[in-house]
Parts: sequence; structure tokens; C-alpha cells
Amino acid sequence: MKFLIFAEDSKNAGGIASKLRNSGNVHAIIMKDQVEASSSYGIKKIYGLTGKPFADNVAESITKLNPSSFDLLVISSTTLGREVAGIISAKEKLLCATEVFDFTLQNGKIVTKRFFYGGKTIMEEESEAKIITVTPGSFDPQNGEKTTEFEDIQLPQSKVNLIETKPKEKSSTNIEGANIIVSVGRGIGKKESIEKIMPLVEATHGELAGSRPVCLDYKWLSEERQVGLSGKKVKPKVYIALGISGQIQHIAGMRGSKIVVAVNKDKDAPIFQESDYGIVGDIFMVVPKLVEALKK
Repeated sequence: MKFLIFAEDSKNAGGIASKLRNSGNVHAIIMKDQVEASSSYGIKKIYGLTGKPFADNVAESITKLNPSSFDLLVISSTTLGREVAGIISAKEKLLCATEVFDFTLQNGKIVTKRFFYGGKTIMEEESEAKIITVTPGSFDPQNGEKTTEFEDIQLPQSKVNLIETKPKEKSSTNIEGANIIVSVGRGIGKKESIEKIMPLVEATHGELAGSRPVCLDYKWLSEERQVGLSGKKVKPKVYIALGISGQIQHIAGMRGSKIVVAVNKDKDAPIFQESDYGIVGDIFMVVPKLVEALKK
């Protein structure tokens, strides 16, 4: 089989390639500055895009590679990627499945998994889709054979004229790359309680994160620290959930964590079903004891 990937960065390209390479030859289209970083993931041929990427000129460049000649076109589901997928699907009349977080290939068909009903359930579908968009971070990049074929592609002139950009203010945090995350939910009660959690963050050398209510509804933490279906997808070695009930929308963002530790006073909280270790108790009594144990 033959696959074509489009991803803007090496990590997502590598993750998708690692998922596909045992099933056939993988070709990838990425930005030129990401080519070298993507060359160790078992990709047979890498096309490096140069120029300013917009949905129309990226889609045009991919179309010139005749995507219908590939068994599957896999696109990283970023803002740009989703728009590119839509354009190619319409132009090439190829069926597209979106927001996939896992998939398998069976007898010429693809079986996809994606969250449904706002993340409350998982829908598994079998289809003849030739394009899928994959949620970033769904697969871990694993090294494979070094790429030996490279080709540069100059992006054509876009029909879009960029007048001005106004980037959102961002904090210096990077929870997506953190090995240890201490995440808080509305169970901490109030914004001022975060100060009582910080000793645990410091003792673990981790990053502080939060659930959707904490980051978006109450704004106790910045949006960049939100874990969940509508926030960041994280895969730390240790994920400590404090006062988080564990709704499916939140679980969707941290399900890839290697070890999950949960502290909640509600013994029936759904988070315990996703945890390797669970403590039923008052957060503000448990956290100091955890800090004391870590310092020893």
C-alpha cells in the first residue's frame, strides 16, 4: 500500500508515519524547515514545502501529486490541515473522515475511531474514506529507516492576501511536552487554592494544567494550560489529577498518559476509572503529604 501524509511539523508527521509504515510505503509533505527533523521516521520520500502556506496553495500542491493514486491521504487535523482536507476532498471527489484519533486498515477499507456527541462517546466507523484528518498527538513518533528521497516544492501564489496578524498572548508553558503534569479541576474550590497546589508542581518538577472549567469558564488558569477535547492533548509519564471529576471531554486530552494519579473526595468520580492510583480524600490534606513524601 502507498500513503501520503500532510503535516506542518515533524512530530505529527513522525507519529502518523510510525502508525502507517508497517502497512506500506509512506510519503510525506511537510514544511521545508521540518524536513531534517522528519527524516528518521521511516518515511520513504519527503516533499518540503517552501513559501507561505495557505489552504489553497497547499491543497493545490498536494493535488499535483495525484492524491487519488495513494491508498490513503492522512492530514494532521490542525486549522490549516482541516481546510486543506476539505478542499482536496471536494476537488478530487474523495470521501473524507475527520477528527480521527485512531484507525486500522482492513480489507481495503478503513476503520476509524473519533469522539462523538461532544466527546461523550466514541464512534467506530468502517468506510471507504481516502482522506482522514488525525488529531495531533494521537500517535507517538518512533524512529525507523532514514529517508533517502527528498524533493522541494515551491508553493504557488495564494489567492489569499494576508494583511495583518495579531497573535494571542501566550504563556511560556508547554504542557504538551511535559513529562509530569499536575492538573487541577473545579474541585479545588477557588483560584486562590492554586497556590496550595504549587508546592506539588515544584516538588515533581512538573507543569501545572487544568480542566476546561478552570481554564475557560472560571479563567483561574490560562487557556494554554487546558487539557481536554477542546484543549491540549498530553501524554506525560505521570499525570496527577486533583479535584477533576473525569468527564470524557477531559479524559480525551490525557488518555495517553503513562501513569495517572487521581485525588478526589468523591469515591464515585469517573476519573478513578482512568487512574492507575487513586486517593479518596481532601485535596488540601493529601497534597502536603505527597510533597513531604517526595522531599524524602
